[in-house]
Amino acid sequence: MAIAQAVCNTFKRDLLKGFHDFASGGDTFKIALFTSSASLGATTEDYSTSNETTNASGSAYVAGGQALTGQSVTGSTSASTAFVDWSNNPQWTSASFTARGAMIYNTTTDGGSGTTDAVCILNFTSDFTASNGTFTITFPANDTSNAILRLS
Repeated sequence: MAIAQAVCNTFKRDLLKGFHDFASGGDTFKIALFTSSASLGATTEDYSTSNETTNASGSAYVAGGQALTGQSVTGSTSASTAFVDWSNNPQWTSASFTARGAMIYNTTTDGGSGTTDAVCILNFTSDFTASNGTFTITFPANDTSNAILRLS
């Protein structure tokens, strides 16, 4: 099993069908954490609890992860790349768990219906552990070369 960093194939198709709204106030996107036993990559279609991280003390991490907030899209007619920015770096306090990767997924695609459509997979390249501390995912700079989700 492995986690491969990728923009999910079904997301690309569904984006062209108009199923994802990244405008401020649009769809709700969440980020969920997974262990090294997860098998995630470009062919992942939906969020699943299979091999999702669990919190050892039972309170900091809940299945489904957490919502990403303050999304906005940047790009212009003169730029060759457009990208999505979320205003928060997700974090879990009082955390006691290990994670190897994450999935960003959309919970309100296709006209607001509840879904679990995978957007992209993040590979942390090694296990990261929090022991009764704060577990934070720090997104890279939001620009045309580094943003976590970009189209060029």
